[in-house]
Amino acid sequence: MEAPHILSLPLWALLPPLVALGYVSGSWLGALFVCRLAGVGDPRLAGSFNPGFSNVLRLHGRRLALATLLVDAAKGMPVLMLAILLGLPPWAQGLVGLAVLLGHSYPAWHHFRGGKAVASAFGVMLVLTPGVALVCALLWALLAWRVRTAAVASLASAAAAPLASLWLAPDYVVVVIAFTLLVLVRHVLNIQRLGRGDEPGL
Repeated sequence: MEAPHILSLPLWALLPPLVALGYVSGSWLGALFVCRLAGVGDPRLAGSFNPGFSNVLRLHGRRLALATLLVDAAKGMPVLMLAILLGLPPWAQGLVGLAVLLGHSYPAWHHFRGGKAVASAFGVMLVLTPGVALVCALLWALLAWRVRTAAVASLASAAAAPLASLWLAPDYVVVVIAFTLLVLVRHVLNIQRLGRGDEPGL
């Protein structure tokens, strides 16, 4: 009996392994990989204790921060491209993307101590909703330059993402809202520090 072609498999058979693959790929923390490769300190042990772009920038400079950004943005792209190639509908693509962000935010093999998911969300949206991703990236860069606070730039660009999606990718509005909510949840401590006026700058 001939084995079924992967493209002919039903959604219920395709989605679970893609979601699992998304979580695993998301849990590859760019900050830890880059800092270990460069032989510098673990970003979870200094600064804001967050394994992400902003903390690596403060601790180790632009070169390693850029490398962290590239890894975190790119790591979920292959599985998302596969989900699109297999013809998954937008909501299912969104579940795969959300799994990438959950893997980054709550990696099981790092005691669920992950990053804030901003760079990973940018990478996910760059595949699913490229126009929205570029609008948010431009807003983030502008605010980071003017305000010099990564949390403000991240929160504002996350809040703008659903509005941009209404305009540029209406089929993905619910998906983008889910991404935004996760990013906001991951920034609760930053919001509290902003209220006290002691949030570290870039």
